[in-house]
Amino acid sequence: MAQRHLDPTDPTAAAGPPPVPAGGDALADYLRAQATEFLRALRLHRESGAGAHGNGAQSSGSHPSGAGALDRGRGRGPVPAPDGPVDAARALRRAARRLSGTLHTFQPLLDAEWAEAMRPELAWLSGTLALEHAYASRLDRLLQALHRLSGSAAFPAQQQAGRAAPARAAATADPAPVAPLAPSVTRPSPADRGNLTVGAAKAGALLDRQLTLARTRAHSTALQALGSSRFHAVADKVALLASEVPLKDTAAAAADLRPLAAAARDRLTDAVAALPLVTAGNPYNAQALVHGLSPDPAPHPQDAQWHQVRLLLRLHRYALEVLAGTDAEDADGADGTTDVRLLAAGEALDRHRDASEAAAAAAQAARTPRIAPATAYALGVLHADQRHEVEAARYAFQHSWRKEPIRL
Repeated sequence: MAQRHLDPTDPTAAAGPPPVPAGGDALADYLRAQATEFLRALRLHRESGAGAHGNGAQSSGSHPSGAGALDRGRGRGPVPAPDGPVDAARALRRAARRLSGTLHTFQPLLDAEWAEAMRPELAWLSGTLALEHAYASRLDRLLQALHRLSGSAAFPAQQQAGRAAPARAAATADPAPVAPLAPSVTRPSPADRGNLTVGAAKAGALLDRQLTLARTRAHSTALQALGSSRFHAVADKVALLASEVPLKDTAAAAADLRPLAAAARDRLTDAVAALPLVTAGNPYNAQALVHGLSPDPAPHPQDAQWHQVRLLLRLHRYALEVLAGTDAEDADGADGTTDVRLLAAGEALDRHRDASEAAAAAAQAARTPRIAPATAYALGVLHADQRHEVEAARYAFQHSWRKEPIRL
Protein backbone atom coordinates (compact mmCIF):
# COMPACT_ATOMS: atom_id res chain seq x y z
CA MET A 1 0.00 0.00 0.00
CA ALA A 2 2.92 2.35 0.63
CA GLN A 3 3.86 2.21 -3.06
CA ARG A 4 0.31 3.18 -4.07
CA HIS A 5 0.70 6.42 -2.13
CA LEU A 6 3.57 7.36 -4.47
CA ASP A 7 1.59 6.63 -7.64
CA PRO A 8 0.51 9.97 -9.21
CA THR A 9 -2.38 8.23 -10.99
CA ASP A 10 -3.93 7.05 -7.73
CA PRO A 11 -6.73 9.47 -6.71
CA THR A 12 -6.12 8.74 -3.04
CA ALA A 13 -2.35 8.53 -3.20
CA ALA A 14 -1.64 11.02 -0.42
CA ALA A 15 -4.65 10.16 1.67
CA GLY A 16 -3.10 7.54 3.90
CA PRO A 17 -5.14 5.56 6.42
CA PRO A 18 -7.61 7.42 8.60
CA PRO A 19 -6.31 8.44 12.02
CA VAL A 20 -8.74 6.10 13.75
CA PRO A 21 -9.72 2.80 12.09
CA ALA A 22 -13.34 3.08 11.02
CA GLY A 23 -15.53 0.12 11.97
CA GLY A 24 -19.13 -0.94 11.56
CA ASP A 25 -20.17 1.69 14.08
CA ALA A 26 -18.90 4.41 11.72
CA LEU A 27 -20.92 2.84 8.91
CA ALA A 28 -24.02 2.76 11.10
CA ASP A 29 -23.52 6.41 12.07
CA TYR A 30 -23.19 7.44 8.42
CA LEU A 31 -26.30 5.52 7.36
CA ARG A 32 -28.31 6.99 10.23
CA ALA A 33 -27.14 10.50 9.32
CA GLN A 34 -28.14 10.07 5.67
CA ALA A 35 -31.49 8.56 6.66
CA THR A 36 -32.10 11.57 8.89
CA GLU A 37 -31.28 13.91 5.99
CA PHE A 38 -33.71 11.96 3.81
CA LEU A 39 -36.53 12.33 6.33
CA ARG A 40 -35.78 16.03 6.86
CA ALA A 41 -35.89 16.66 3.11
CA LEU A 42 -39.12 14.71 2.83
CA ARG A 43 -40.70 16.85 5.54
CA LEU A 44 -39.58 20.04 3.80
CA HIS A 45 -40.94 18.77 0.51
CA ARG A 46 -44.33 18.06 2.05
CA GLU A 47 -44.43 21.41 3.81
CA SER A 48 -43.65 23.23 0.56
CA GLY A 49 -46.39 21.34 -1.29
CA ALA A 50 -45.84 18.32 -3.52
CA GLY A 51 -47.42 20.05 -6.50
CA ALA A 52 -44.84 22.80 -6.39
CA HIS A 53 -42.00 20.49 -7.32
CA GLY A 54 -40.47 21.78 -10.51
CA ASN A 55 -43.24 24.28 -11.21
CA GLY A 56 -41.80 26.81 -13.59
CA ALA A 57 -44.16 29.53 -12.36
CA GLN A 58 -42.27 29.77 -9.08
CA SER A 59 -39.07 31.65 -8.56
CA SER A 60 -35.95 30.15 -7.10
CA GLY A 61 -36.59 31.74 -3.73
CA SER A 62 -40.25 30.83 -3.45
CA HIS A 63 -39.84 27.45 -1.84
CA PRO A 64 -37.34 24.60 -1.69
CA SER A 65 -38.67 22.76 -4.73
CA GLY A 66 -39.22 25.68 -7.13
CA ALA A 67 -37.99 25.52 -10.72
CA GLY A 68 -35.32 28.12 -10.02
CA ALA A 69 -33.88 25.87 -7.34
CA LEU A 70 -33.99 22.93 -9.71
CA ASP A 71 -32.15 25.02 -12.32
CA ARG A 72 -29.09 25.18 -10.09
CA GLY A 73 -27.58 22.88 -12.66
CA ARG A 74 -25.78 19.64 -12.28
CA GLY A 75 -22.36 19.82 -13.83
CA ARG A 76 -22.76 23.43 -15.01
CA GLY A 77 -19.90 24.91 -13.05
CA PRO A 78 -19.80 26.47 -9.59
CA VAL A 79 -23.17 27.68 -8.35
CA PRO A 80 -23.57 30.10 -5.44
CA ALA A 81 -25.16 28.65 -2.34
CA PRO A 82 -28.89 29.36 -2.17
CA ASP A 83 -30.02 32.00 0.28
CA GLY A 84 -33.50 30.53 0.69
CA PRO A 85 -34.67 27.20 2.09
CA VAL A 86 -32.99 23.94 1.20
CA ASP A 87 -33.93 22.44 -2.15
CA ALA A 88 -35.98 19.55 -0.80
CA ALA A 89 -36.13 17.53 -4.02
CA ARG A 90 -32.38 17.81 -4.51
CA ALA A 91 -31.75 16.85 -0.88
CA LEU A 92 -33.97 13.79 -1.31
CA ARG A 93 -32.00 12.68 -4.36
CA ARG A 94 -28.72 13.37 -2.61
CA ALA A 95 -29.54 11.32 0.47
CA ALA A 96 -31.02 8.49 -1.60
CA ARG A 97 -27.88 8.33 -3.78
CA ARG A 98 -25.60 8.15 -0.76
CA LEU A 99 -27.67 5.52 0.97
CA SER A 100 -27.82 3.37 -2.16
CA GLY A 101 -24.11 3.75 -2.91
CA THR A 102 -23.08 3.01 0.66
CA LEU A 103 -25.24 -0.10 0.75
CA HIS A 104 -23.55 -1.26 -2.46
CA THR A 105 -20.00 -0.75 -1.18
CA PHE A 106 -20.43 -2.07 2.36
CA GLN A 107 -23.09 -4.71 1.73
CA PRO A 108 -20.97 -7.57 3.22
CA LEU A 109 -21.36 -5.93 6.65
CA LEU A 110 -25.13 -5.51 6.39
CA ASP A 111 -28.07 -7.85 6.42
CA ALA A 112 -27.92 -9.26 2.88
CA GLU A 113 -31.66 -9.64 2.29
CA TRP A 114 -32.43 -6.14 3.58
CA ALA A 115 -29.64 -4.49 1.59
CA GLU A 116 -30.59 -6.30 -1.65
CA ALA A 117 -34.18 -5.14 -1.31
CA MET A 118 -33.36 -1.58 -0.23
CA ARG A 119 -30.66 -0.57 -2.69
CA PRO A 120 -32.63 -0.80 -5.97
CA GLU A 121 -35.57 1.05 -4.42
CA LEU A 122 -33.34 3.96 -3.43
CA ALA A 123 -31.79 3.98 -6.91
CA TRP A 124 -35.27 4.03 -8.46
CA LEU A 125 -36.30 6.99 -6.31
CA SER A 126 -33.13 8.98 -7.01
CA GLY A 127 -33.38 8.39 -10.75
CA THR A 128 -37.07 9.27 -10.89
CA LEU A 129 -36.60 12.54 -9.03
CA ALA A 130 -33.61 13.50 -11.18
CA LEU A 131 -35.39 13.30 -14.54
CA GLU A 132 -37.27 16.60 -14.38
CA HIS A 133 -34.20 18.56 -13.42
CA ALA A 134 -32.18 16.77 -16.11
CA TYR A 135 -34.55 17.86 -18.88
CA ALA A 136 -34.68 21.45 -17.61
CA SER A 137 -30.88 21.68 -17.39
CA ARG A 138 -30.49 20.08 -20.83
CA LEU A 139 -32.84 22.57 -22.46
CA ASP A 140 -31.07 25.50 -20.81
CA ARG A 141 -27.70 24.16 -21.97
CA LEU A 142 -28.83 23.69 -25.57
CA LEU A 143 -30.51 27.09 -25.86
CA GLN A 144 -27.46 28.86 -24.48
CA ALA A 145 -25.24 26.94 -26.92
CA LEU A 146 -27.49 27.96 -29.84
CA HIS A 147 -27.30 31.57 -28.72
CA ARG A 148 -23.52 31.38 -28.45
CA LEU A 149 -23.05 29.68 -31.81
CA SER A 150 -25.40 31.88 -33.82
CA GLY A 151 -24.71 35.17 -32.08
CA SER A 152 -28.41 35.95 -32.40
CA ALA A 153 -30.71 37.55 -29.85
CA ALA A 154 -32.06 35.49 -27.00
CA PHE A 155 -34.68 32.98 -28.04
CA PRO A 156 -38.22 33.50 -26.78
CA ALA A 157 -38.05 30.21 -24.90
CA GLN A 158 -35.08 31.47 -22.91
CA GLN A 159 -37.15 34.36 -21.57
CA GLN A 160 -39.59 32.08 -19.75
CA ALA A 161 -39.62 32.05 -15.97
CA GLY A 162 -36.89 30.05 -14.31
CA ARG A 163 -34.55 29.95 -17.35
CA ALA A 164 -33.29 33.52 -17.73
CA ALA A 165 -29.52 33.54 -17.39
CA PRO A 166 -27.94 36.18 -15.14
CA ALA A 167 -25.69 37.37 -17.98
CA ARG A 168 -28.70 37.98 -20.21
CA ALA A 169 -30.44 39.93 -17.46
CA ALA A 170 -27.40 42.15 -17.09
CA ALA A 171 -27.28 42.67 -20.85
CA THR A 172 -30.89 43.84 -20.99
CA ALA A 173 -30.23 46.35 -18.23
CA ASP A 174 -27.42 47.96 -20.24
CA PRO A 175 -28.69 50.39 -22.90
CA ALA A 176 -25.39 50.20 -24.80
CA PRO A 177 -25.04 47.70 -27.69
CA VAL A 178 -24.05 44.28 -26.48
CA ALA A 179 -20.84 42.86 -27.91
CA PRO A 180 -20.95 39.31 -29.32
CA LEU A 181 -19.98 36.51 -27.01
CA ALA A 182 -16.41 35.29 -27.12
CA PRO A 183 -15.91 32.78 -29.94
CA SER A 184 -15.58 29.14 -29.05
CA VAL A 185 -13.55 26.49 -30.78
CA THR A 186 -16.65 25.26 -32.61
CA ARG A 187 -18.12 28.62 -33.56
CA PRO A 188 -18.94 28.69 -37.30
CA SER A 189 -17.25 31.09 -39.67
CA PRO A 190 -19.02 34.39 -40.47
CA ALA A 191 -20.19 32.93 -43.79
CA ASP A 192 -21.86 30.00 -42.02
CA ARG A 193 -23.28 32.02 -39.16
CA GLY A 194 -25.81 33.61 -41.45
CA ASN A 195 -27.19 30.19 -42.38
CA LEU A 196 -27.07 29.12 -38.75
CA THR A 197 -29.00 32.16 -37.55
CA VAL A 198 -31.82 31.39 -39.97
CA GLY A 199 -32.54 28.03 -38.39
CA ALA A 200 -31.39 28.70 -34.84
CA ALA A 201 -34.68 30.23 -33.68
CA LYS A 202 -36.74 27.36 -35.09
CA ALA A 203 -34.27 24.83 -33.71
CA GLY A 204 -34.57 26.45 -30.28
CA ALA A 205 -38.36 26.37 -30.48
CA LEU A 206 -38.32 22.70 -31.50
CA LEU A 207 -36.00 21.79 -28.63
CA ASP A 208 -38.14 23.78 -26.23
CA ARG A 209 -41.29 21.91 -27.27
CA GLN A 210 -39.69 18.47 -27.07
CA LEU A 211 -37.77 18.92 -23.83
CA THR A 212 -40.54 20.85 -22.09
CA LEU A 213 -42.92 18.02 -22.92
CA ALA A 214 -40.41 15.51 -21.56
CA ARG A 215 -39.95 17.64 -18.43
CA THR A 216 -43.70 17.83 -17.88
CA ARG A 217 -44.00 14.07 -18.14
CA ALA A 218 -41.07 13.62 -15.76
CA HIS A 219 -42.77 16.02 -13.35
CA SER A 220 -45.97 13.95 -13.42
CA THR A 221 -43.97 10.76 -12.99
CA ALA A 222 -42.17 12.22 -9.95
CA LEU A 223 -45.45 13.30 -8.37
CA GLN A 224 -46.95 9.87 -8.93
CA ALA A 225 -43.84 8.24 -7.49
CA LEU A 226 -43.92 10.40 -4.35
CA GLY A 227 -47.56 9.50 -3.78
CA SER A 228 -47.21 5.79 -4.50
CA SER A 229 -47.23 2.94 -2.04
CA ARG A 230 -43.78 2.00 -3.31
CA PHE A 231 -42.35 5.32 -2.15
CA HIS A 232 -44.12 5.12 1.21
CA ALA A 233 -42.58 1.67 1.73
CA VAL A 234 -39.13 3.12 1.02
CA ALA A 235 -39.75 6.04 3.38
CA ASP A 236 -40.85 3.67 6.13
CA LYS A 237 -37.68 1.61 5.75
CA VAL A 238 -35.54 4.74 5.81
CA ALA A 239 -37.33 5.88 8.98
CA LEU A 240 -36.41 2.57 10.61
CA LEU A 241 -32.86 2.94 9.34
CA ALA A 242 -32.57 6.30 11.08
CA SER A 243 -32.93 4.53 14.42
CA GLU A 244 -31.53 1.05 13.81
CA VAL A 245 -29.02 -0.16 11.19
CA PRO A 246 -29.39 -3.87 10.34
CA LEU A 247 -25.77 -4.99 10.56
CA LYS A 248 -25.00 -8.56 9.54
CA ASP A 249 -23.93 -9.68 13.01
CA THR A 250 -22.32 -8.38 16.16
CA ALA A 251 -18.85 -8.84 14.66
CA ALA A 252 -19.71 -6.39 11.88
CA ALA A 253 -19.81 -3.55 14.43
CA ALA A 254 -16.07 -3.94 14.99
CA ALA A 255 -15.14 -4.79 11.39
CA ASP A 256 -12.60 -2.67 9.53
CA LEU A 257 -14.19 -0.74 6.67
CA ARG A 258 -10.95 0.04 4.88
CA PRO A 259 -10.71 -3.18 2.81
CA LEU A 260 -14.18 -2.59 1.35
CA ALA A 261 -13.37 1.06 0.69
CA ALA A 262 -10.09 0.01 -0.94
CA ALA A 263 -12.03 -2.39 -3.18
CA ALA A 264 -14.22 0.52 -4.34
CA ARG A 265 -11.08 2.55 -5.05
CA ASP A 266 -9.52 -0.33 -7.01
CA ARG A 267 -12.66 -0.73 -9.12
CA LEU A 268 -12.45 2.95 -10.00
CA THR A 269 -8.74 2.73 -10.79
CA ASP A 270 -9.27 -0.28 -13.05
CA ALA A 271 -12.13 1.42 -14.88
CA VAL A 272 -10.01 4.54 -15.47
CA ALA A 273 -7.15 2.39 -16.71
CA ALA A 274 -9.50 0.92 -19.32
CA LEU A 275 -10.42 4.37 -20.67
CA PRO A 276 -8.73 5.65 -23.85
CA LEU A 277 -6.89 8.31 -21.86
CA VAL A 278 -3.99 8.37 -24.32
CA THR A 279 -6.36 9.36 -27.10
CA ALA A 280 -8.31 11.71 -24.85
CA GLY A 281 -5.00 13.26 -23.82
CA ASN A 282 -5.29 15.39 -26.94
CA PRO A 283 -7.74 18.31 -26.87
CA TYR A 284 -9.87 16.59 -29.53
CA ASN A 285 -10.29 12.88 -30.02
CA ALA A 286 -10.64 12.55 -33.79
CA GLN A 287 -11.77 8.93 -33.66
CA ALA A 288 -14.54 9.75 -31.18
CA LEU A 289 -15.64 12.83 -33.11
CA VAL A 290 -15.95 10.90 -36.38
CA HIS A 291 -18.42 8.53 -34.73
CA GLY A 292 -20.13 11.29 -32.74
CA LEU A 293 -20.82 13.37 -35.83
CA SER A 294 -22.12 10.47 -37.91
CA PRO A 295 -25.86 10.10 -38.63
CA ASP A 296 -25.90 6.78 -36.77
CA PRO A 297 -28.50 7.15 -33.97
CA ALA A 298 -26.70 4.60 -31.76
CA PRO A 299 -25.01 6.05 -28.66
CA HIS A 300 -21.32 6.73 -28.86
CA PRO A 301 -19.45 3.53 -27.91
CA GLN A 302 -17.08 5.38 -25.57
CA ASP A 303 -19.74 7.23 -23.61
CA ALA A 304 -20.85 4.21 -21.57
CA GLN A 305 -17.31 3.67 -20.26
CA TRP A 306 -17.08 7.25 -19.06
CA HIS A 307 -20.51 7.13 -17.45
CA GLN A 308 -19.44 4.01 -15.58
CA VAL A 309 -16.31 5.76 -14.32
CA ARG A 310 -18.50 8.62 -13.09
CA LEU A 311 -20.61 6.16 -11.10
CA LEU A 312 -17.56 4.43 -9.65
CA LEU A 313 -16.04 7.79 -8.70
CA ARG A 314 -19.18 8.62 -6.75
CA LEU A 315 -19.06 5.29 -4.93
CA HIS A 316 -15.42 5.89 -4.07
CA ARG A 317 -16.20 9.36 -2.70
CA TYR A 318 -19.08 8.03 -0.61
CA ALA A 319 -16.77 5.36 0.82
CA LEU A 320 -14.27 8.07 1.77
CA GLU A 321 -17.08 9.98 3.48
CA VAL A 322 -17.88 6.91 5.58
CA LEU A 323 -14.23 6.47 6.56
CA ALA A 324 -13.90 10.14 7.41
CA GLY A 325 -17.11 10.18 9.42
CA THR A 326 -18.25 13.32 7.58
CA ASP A 327 -19.68 14.49 4.28
CA ALA A 328 -16.84 15.44 1.96
CA GLU A 329 -19.00 17.94 0.04
CA ASP A 330 -20.07 19.79 3.17
CA ALA A 331 -16.81 19.48 5.11
CA ASP A 332 -15.15 21.88 2.65
CA GLY A 333 -11.78 20.39 3.46
CA ALA A 334 -11.91 21.48 7.09
CA ASP A 335 -11.09 17.97 8.28
CA GLY A 336 -8.19 17.51 5.87
CA THR A 337 -9.72 14.52 4.08
CA THR A 338 -10.88 16.06 0.80
CA ASP A 339 -8.78 15.40 -2.29
CA VAL A 340 -9.49 18.29 -4.64
CA ARG A 341 -8.55 16.08 -7.59
CA LEU A 342 -11.60 13.94 -6.93
CA LEU A 343 -13.81 17.03 -6.91
CA ALA A 344 -12.31 18.31 -10.18
CA ALA A 345 -12.57 14.89 -11.79
CA GLY A 346 -16.19 14.58 -10.69
CA GLU A 347 -17.06 17.98 -12.15
CA ALA A 348 -15.43 17.02 -15.46
CA LEU A 349 -17.42 13.78 -15.60
CA ASP A 350 -20.63 15.67 -14.80
CA ARG A 351 -19.93 18.00 -17.72
CA HIS A 352 -19.21 14.97 -19.89
CA ARG A 353 -22.55 13.40 -19.00
CA ASP A 354 -24.47 16.65 -19.59
CA ALA A 355 -22.80 17.32 -22.95
CA SER A 356 -23.30 13.77 -24.23
CA GLU A 357 -26.98 13.80 -23.28
CA ALA A 358 -27.42 17.25 -24.83
CA ALA A 359 -25.80 16.04 -28.05
CA ALA A 360 -28.18 13.08 -28.12
CA ALA A 361 -31.15 15.42 -27.62
CA ALA A 362 -30.00 17.63 -30.52
CA ALA A 363 -29.56 14.59 -32.76
CA GLN A 364 -33.01 13.31 -31.83
CA ALA A 365 -34.56 16.70 -32.63
CA ALA A 366 -32.76 16.73 -36.00
CA ARG A 367 -34.50 13.44 -36.88
CA THR A 368 -37.92 15.09 -36.51
CA PRO A 369 -39.83 14.57 -39.80
CA ARG A 370 -40.45 17.46 -42.19
CA ILE A 371 -38.26 20.09 -40.53
CA ALA A 372 -36.73 22.85 -42.62
CA PRO A 373 -33.17 22.36 -43.91
CA ALA A 374 -32.00 25.44 -41.99
CA THR A 375 -33.40 23.99 -38.76
CA ALA A 376 -31.69 20.66 -39.39
CA TYR A 377 -28.43 22.49 -40.13
CA ALA A 378 -28.62 24.43 -36.86
CA LEU A 379 -29.30 21.24 -34.92
CA GLY A 380 -26.36 19.54 -36.64
CA VAL A 381 -24.01 22.37 -35.66
CA LEU A 382 -25.39 22.22 -32.12
CA HIS A 383 -24.80 18.46 -31.99
CA ALA A 384 -21.21 18.91 -33.16
CA ASP A 385 -20.66 21.63 -30.56
CA GLN A 386 -21.83 19.36 -27.74
CA ARG A 387 -19.66 16.48 -28.95
CA HIS A 388 -16.70 18.87 -28.81
CA GLU A 389 -17.76 19.67 -25.25
CA VAL A 390 -17.68 15.94 -24.54
CA GLU A 391 -14.10 15.69 -25.72
CA ALA A 392 -13.13 18.81 -23.76
CA ALA A 393 -14.60 17.24 -20.59
CA ARG A 394 -12.63 14.04 -21.20
CA TYR A 395 -9.46 16.06 -21.61
CA ALA A 396 -10.21 17.97 -18.39
CA PHE A 397 -10.80 14.72 -16.53
CA GLN A 398 -7.52 13.11 -17.54
CA HIS A 399 -5.71 16.39 -16.87
CA SER A 400 -7.00 16.51 -13.29
CA TRP A 401 -6.63 12.77 -12.75
CA ARG A 402 -2.92 12.74 -13.56
CA LYS A 403 -2.08 15.62 -11.26
CA GLU A 404 -0.33 15.11 -7.97
CA PRO A 405 -2.81 14.72 -5.09
CA ILE A 406 -3.57 17.92 -3.21
CA ARG A 407 -4.78 17.50 0.34
CA LEU A 408 -6.70 20.37 1.87
